[in-house]
Amino acid sequence: MKNHLGWLRIIGIRLLALCALTLLLHCLAQGQYADDVHIFPQNGHDGAKPSSGVVPTQTLPTHGRPLHVDVDVVLVPVTVNDSRNRPVTTLNKQDFLLFEEDKRQEIRYFSREEAPLSIAILLDVSKSMSDKIDAERAAIVDFFNNANPDDEYFAITFSDRPRVVASSTKSIDELQWKLMAMEPGGPTAMLDAVYLAESKLRAARYERKAIVIISDGGDNASRYTLREIKGLVRESDVQIYAIGLFDKFFVGTLEEKLGKKWLSEITDATGGRTITVDNRAKVPEAAASLSREMRNQYVLGYRPDHTGVSRWRKIKVSVTHPETERRLQAHYKKGYLSAGRVQSQNREPF
Repeated sequence: MKNHLGWLRIIGIRLLALCALTLLLHCLAQGQYADDVHIFPQNGHDGAKPSSGVVPTQTLPTHGRPLHVDVDVVLVPVTVNDSRNRPVTTLNKQDFLLFEEDKRQEIRYFSREEAPLSIAILLDVSKSMSDKIDAERAAIVDFFNNANPDDEYFAITFSDRPRVVASSTKSIDELQWKLMAMEPGGPTAMLDAVYLAESKLRAARYERKAIVIISDGGDNASRYTLREIKGLVRESDVQIYAIGLFDKFFVGTLEEKLGKKWLSEITDATGGRTITVDNRAKVPEAAASLSREMRNQYVLGYRPDHTGVSRWRKIKVSVTHPETERRLQAHYKKGYLSAGRVQSQNREPF
């Protein structure tokens, strides 16, 4: 009888231990940082090269579409600015010419939109911004002074890695306070921050989505490459804008010197644009103009007549206007990946 009770006691202790272990694992799983970007180094999961010397291939998830494309119509969002970078909102259908693969398309659908946006603000708080942090804060103030309080906002800061500091908030005051409190330091992982922002915006409240980067564009800490991020955002439905803060006589690392080029390549791939500022007194004006511009968009629609194999289709939009003295610049996504007359979900290879 004693032996029998002893065995029951042992079994009971083991069951209690198993339950405790299960509970511990559950708590650990719940306690992980949900807002951290899930990034794998190019040369191995932990940053070190594998002992075999073989570097694994890194891939990005397939999702999103560069334009709204269905069987019948391609919709192209367009923003237009004048020579002073001010948004132009008074154009009509006849003021646009639209081409696909150099073939003029009939604009069958035209609208002006000021719909609510889901916006991710990316703020560079790396060491390279130490002497530009006041200009960056001024940009934040004037951007939000001209923002729509009905928009949805996310906020991500980045130095050695991206960090979500505010998620899905409509409180501009709360968001602005958090961003203004940031202090610069550490290396720069701007490309990883773009990846995180694009990922967060997949679950955004509104159909129109945008990313705003305030940075000098340098990057020396990201796991993803410029080529990979460009391939990702080109097929996303997110437009990216940037305010590039640069000094006229800037001296820094190679990555920082390439900052203006990197920012422009990322924003242009999405139909957005980069406003470069080398005079800090002009930063508030640039931020205010960009905030207004993002909310005012034209949408041009046409029916593609191509069939056949899937490939990248180039789009060109020209602005014509009777007032020829006005120099107008259109910003839009330069193409989409077709699959016959239906948009393909497959990402073009890097």
